[in-house]
Amino acid sequence: MANFFNGFKEGIKMFGNTLSTLVNTLLLTIVYIFGIGLTSIYAKIKGKSFLRLNRKSSDSYWENLHLGNKPLSSYYKQY
Repeated sequence: MANFFNGFKEGIKMFGNTLSTLVNTLLLTIVYIFGIGLTSIYAKIKGKSFLRLNRKSSDSYWENLHLGNKPLSSYYKQY
């Protein structure tokens, strides 16, 4: 009788592992296709580049933000 319950327990454990692998693979594939794929297609249509690969100078990764001068009062209570 104990062998039956031990075998049943192992069978349920294997079934749960198989089912979780299947569901996780399916869900992650759907999220990847709709999340990453549609974003990529939309970005290609709009001509958006998320990575700046065509830098003019390869000496530095520094980017000038062109922030300009702000009045001192704008720095108070920022949060």
